[in-house]
Amino acid sequence: MVHENEESIPPPVMWAQRTNCVFLTVCLEDCKTPEIRLEPEAIYFKGIGGTEKKLHELTIPLFKEIDPEKSAKFVRDRNIEIILKKKEEGPYWPQLTKDKKKYHWLKVDFNKWKDEDDSEDEFGGGQPDDLEEMMRSMGGLGGGDTKPNFDVDVESDSDDEDLPDLE
Repeated sequence: MVHENEESIPPPVMWAQRTNCVFLTVCLEDCKTPEIRLEPEAIYFKGIGGTEKKLHELTIPLFKEIDPEKSAKFVRDRNIEIILKKKEEGPYWPQLTKDKKKYHWLKVDFNKWKDEDDSEDEFGGGQPDDLEEMMRSMGGLGGGDTKPNFDVDVESDSDDEDLPDLE
């Protein structure tokens, strides 16, 4: 149970970016109903979670403005994913926050990070302008067709032909 005088702690956050958006992952398990406010210049997060069910709270002043209307958030069992649509597409931000301080709770998400000059990315060279398309590729917005469609002809699987018998 959370007590009123209990001090909140910032949850661990990982981030990555593209020219048109920023990916945030709030690493907090079992956070059922977090309060998340996306504002043009800041992100506010408050929620109870983790193994000890502690109160976590955080305000991130952003380096540049985002478009809250076109941004999205997904509350999952193991974390909360937030995709921030940059107000102006352009060069990578030198850091996530407005100030240049180092934060112990903030780390780069190397799994999602792509270098700015890296022309190859998971969207086949170009980035989708459509954020919904990007979210679908991340398993977010399922547009009705949520089952994967595997068009595989089982009869002609070339790997299975002419295998020697096991002795």
